[in-house]
Parts: sequence; C-alpha cells; structure tokens
Amino acid sequence: MASPACGRGRTSAGCPGEGGARTRQARRLRHDSTLAEGLLWRRLRNRGLAGAKFRRQHPVGPYVADLCCAEAMLIIEVDGSHHGPVRDAQRTAFLESEGYTVLRFWNIDILQELEGVLLRIEEALTRSR
Repeated sequence: MASPACGRGRTSAGCPGEGGARTRQARRLRHDSTLAEGLLWRRLRNRGLAGAKFRRQHPVGPYVADLCCAEAMLIIEVDGSHHGPVRDAQRTAFLESEGYTVLRFWNIDILQELEGVLLRIEEALTRSR
C-alpha cells in the first residue's frame, strides 16, 4: 500500500507509478500544449469522435505521444516547426513497431482544415475496429 505522501497530486520517486521522468514530461506537455493541439483535443476529448477514448501526452516507450487512442492503437502527432524529418521518422518507426498506427498533422492543417483532419482520424478509427 502506498504511503500517505503518495496522495493525489504528489510526484515522488518513492511512490509506485508516479514521479517518473516520462510522467513529469507528459504533465508539462499537457500544460504547454500548442493552439493546434488544444483545438484538436477539444474535439477528441470525452469520446467526442466516433466514441473513441483519447489521451493527451501519453507515454509510449521512450516517447510521449501527442494524442493516443489505446483501444484503437492509434497515435496522432501534431507537428510544428520544432519537428525534424529524421527524428519524426525514428519516432514513427518505434511507435509502429509497438503496433500503433501513427497519423501526423501539421499545426497549420489543424488550424485551417480541422474538419478534414477529423475525417482522416475517424477513417483510421473505423479501419482499426
């Protein structure tokens, strides 16, 4: 049983399942999301698209996926200027080796063509069922 110090909101290396570097990074990324990530998240959260449950900034191996639907094994990456093709290719290859389908969208696509992005995500969800 966890000690009282491991209560809600605490991050301590001594608490099982809490305080890891990847978890702290995911929490920070959720707090610092881009406009495009926030816009997409508002449409996907609470099973807002095809009844699928998405999580934001979800740790997968050495990476933190922007959005993940574990039940459909679908990861959505929102790419901005900080992304590079070599790093993104390595990340995608790892995620796919873990059985995930990875969809990548540029920030500008989400901001200007959100309905088209949502349609592609819904198609991927349909294929996974």
